Amino acid sequence: MTLMSSSKTPSPPASTLNFSVVLSALVAARVALTLTGLPDVLRDDHQLASPLTSFSQLQEGIYLFNHGVDPYSGGTFRHSPLFLTLFATILPNSPRICSLLWTLCDGLGAWALVQIWRARQNVTSSERDGLIAAVYLFNPYIFLPTLALSTSSLENTLMLILLMFAARGKASPALLGLAFLVHFSLSSIVLLSPILLLLNTDQFSHLASPRPLATSIRKVVPLLGEFVVYFCLLALSSTLVSGGFAWIPQTWGATLMLPDLTPNPGLWWYFFTEIFDHFRPFFLMVFTVHLLIYIVPVCIKFQHDALYATFILLGIVGAFKAYPTLSDPGLFLSMISLFPEIYPYLRHPIVTSLLHLHAFLLLPLFHHLWLNQGTGNANFFYASTLVFACANGAAIIDCLWAGLRIAIGKPVEGYSIVQE
Repeated sequence: MTLMSSSKTPSPPASTLNFSVVLSALVAARVALTLTGLPDVLRDDHQLASPLTSFSQLQEGIYLFNHGVDPYSGGTFRHSPLFLTLFATILPNSPRICSLLWTLCDGLGAWALVQIWRARQNVTSSERDGLIAAVYLFNPYIFLPTLALSTSSLENTLMLILLMFAARGKASPALLGLAFLVHFSLSSIVLLSPILLLLNTDQFSHLASPRPLATSIRKVVPLLGEFVVYFCLLALSSTLVSGGFAWIPQTWGATLMLPDLTPNPGLWWYFFTEIFDHFRPFFLMVFTVHLLIYIVPVCIKFQHDALYATFILLGIVGAFKAYPTLSDPGLFLSMISLFPEIYPYLRHPIVTSLLHLHAFLLLPLFHHLWLNQGTGNANFFYASTLVFACANGAAIIDCLWAGLRIAIGKPVEGYSIVQE
């Protein structure tokens, strides 16, 4: 009798299969939302799409581009030439098909967020995967801009993908993704330092055991050079596509000079509507520098955990960039699910949650009273954006506190912590 040995292909873990089923169900539910009338209602909502991310303006630019007219000559088209090229040649620009494309991109972003979680925990799967995907896909700050076809949703997906590559130590894809992201949204340059730091350290949690940076700054120089090469190549490609340099002041220049004062959930538009023109250059400089001053302190304080530093700076960019939409702070809030170790150290999570709920209800209400019903004015909507800014600031401060406090441990009765 001959004994035959048969080799069996190992089956994937049950948790991996469960996550695949959960993710498919979540994406299917999101696809069902796109079949309703919501996308048509939300498409031009100022809270969900800014002049730099509006799908309607992207379609207008595509029409002009296809008919031989420079879309940047009119001073209203502010999308990147790369977006213009992709949607004019390869990708469809029909609203119905784009609704499906945007939803699939959100599904890809949820998958990338789970991969970042797995890399941080050094596991191949976990029971928390489905929860993390659900937190992202059903965050109203995420799926409402997607229904409105705001290109900020595509930028969020790109951000998560490049973070996934950085967490896995794949420098070239991460830096290329970051070059694309900065090209689409100039404010994302704030994230360059923590991404370089992440590529030179590791992705694991060191919040509870901080230690000085154990890598040489010299290792950053080749990575920085690689990023500059990618960025310059993309800029050259954009110049060739658009036939000149007119796209630069209309895209990157809009972030710095704020030529379009269309209302949005941010803090810039109303301030520069009311300010005297001769003070405008000074305050443009102040607002821009204010966004940059956080880079060095955050990277130094969280040098032991570069992924957490990236997370904090993402929240700051979402709160203080020139043309934000709801999806910008939405990405920050969704990424809180990656750091469950900080939950016991959050000081005011209920207050922060209620502030966001309050702002989420006030923003559309006051927007409708002002622009649709005509019974309010700009102060109504700006008051709701101030509440929204307070909610974002409270979340950032709470996460900063928890990230620093975790190294000290839980308070002990009868003892207090003082700084000498």
